[in-house]
Amino acid sequence: MANRPRIAVVGSVNVDLTTFTDDFPRPGETIFGKSFDLGFGGKGANQAVAARLCGAEATMVAKVGNDLFGPASIKNFESLGIDSTHVRTETGVSSGVAPIFVDSAGQNRIIVVKGANDALRPADVDQAASVLKQSACIVMQLEIPLDTVYYTIRFAKANGIRSILNPAPGQPLDMKQVGQVDYFIPNESEAETIAGKPVGSVEEAKSCAAFFLSQGVRRVIITLGASGCLLAGADGMELIPAFKVKTKDTTGAGDAFIGSFAVFLAEGMTERDALSRANLYAALSTTKVGTQKSFSKRAEFEQEWKTRAGAPA
Repeated sequence: MANRPRIAVVGSVNVDLTTFTDDFPRPGETIFGKSFDLGFGGKGANQAVAARLCGAEATMVAKVGNDLFGPASIKNFESLGIDSTHVRTETGVSSGVAPIFVDSAGQNRIIVVKGANDALRPADVDQAASVLKQSACIVMQLEIPLDTVYYTIRFAKANGIRSILNPAPGQPLDMKQVGQVDYFIPNESEAETIAGKPVGSVEEAKSCAAFFLSQGVRRVIITLGASGCLLAGADGMELIPAFKVKTKDTTGAGDAFIGSFAVFLAEGMTERDALSRANLYAALSTTKVGTQKSFSKRAEFEQEWKTRAGAPA
């Protein structure tokens, strides 16, 4: 492995409550699910865990509630070797939770209750400034207040730190603020929501990416599931193909992609190589159940990469 970069994540911490079912209940109906799983999640936390398992030093800047999930989430970070010094406890609110429903095809539906995540403010970013300034990359999502996201983008820009925004869940954004990030990485549905354009094919994804570029975003990466990901910038667009796997659960695959991409890029790989590796890392996560527990350690990933490199779907 190359150097061990530091990846900082300013984002959300949730507990995932995952139910597996063949069908979904109609209004007023009660049905039996197949199984249940409880795990640590939140897009921010997931991305920090992916970065850490990929070999980076990882720092989390976040808020948790003063309930039973808060201390457990902090302990989880500590057990994985993630710096949780700036994961603060907010009194009077719950920790973030995410009830997740997964159907027999492995597709998921998620309801996020933000809880303490909504209390992460620009002042918390300032308190973490010393460690953020030591980072090779700062990663953000949209499960925390938008003003905190925009403030962090400006902080990264002012301090010459590479930044990645995963605009999830999709919502209207101030594109002038977003234009300051180095990488803007939505999936199909998030891109559709933000741009107001359909993304049902690679060609439509290219049109959507062009729209984001016209709004001042410098580098756009639209993740396209089994079709791979689209890289777009002023120098053109390129589809980076996916890898074929037997999918069990897609939950957390996007977070696996973001966290691993940040590491591979920070290690000095080219964009294309970093994206191809991130495609595989994300695909491998779908072969297991859960979010953080489905992410591969770096040695496991490298073995898979050695076997599969050059053989995308």
